[in-house]
Amino acid sequence: MPPVAGTAGRFYRGGMARYVARVHSSLPVPEAFALVADMRRFEAWDPGVSRVTQVAGSGAGPGATFDVTVTLPPGLTLRYVTEEFDAPVDPKRPREALLVARTPLFSSVDRVSAVPAPDGSLITYDADVRLAGPLRLGDLGLRVVFGWIGGRAENGLREAATPAPVAA
Repeated sequence: MPPVAGTAGRFYRGGMARYVARVHSSLPVPEAFALVADMRRFEAWDPGVSRVTQVAGSGAGPGATFDVTVTLPPGLTLRYVTEEFDAPVDPKRPREALLVARTPLFSSVDRVSAVPAPDGSLITYDADVRLAGPLRLGDLGLRVVFGWIGGRAENGLREAATPAPVAA
């Protein structure tokens, strides 16, 4: 089944919960990419994240690993590994990373990117959560909850990606 566009960036496809947010930013591509590729920054803009601890690597990059504690369900900590990371030296070239958490109950696969756009960059956060085994029966409920969680994160990202003007 092809993706079906919903409201506020939600997309649902074949039994999974998916949220795609596209945010225009005045930030240059490297800074915009850092917002979504360096998970240590999530606490500042994603209200669904209560704590992030880096357990491998230093900042964003290949193999960087983060323990991310989420607010729903309360206290759940997911281990995210940066499985792909493309950040060219040229600040005007697109950047992309793949952040993945797997548990026996579900997986979360997040593809993040920042590409040049007029007056800054376009940030894309594409999150896909899949329940495992018999838990897939709960996909419909997960889609609703994940849409709400994604919407809150998108609002926070939009605020973080739009720096306040500097007073002259």
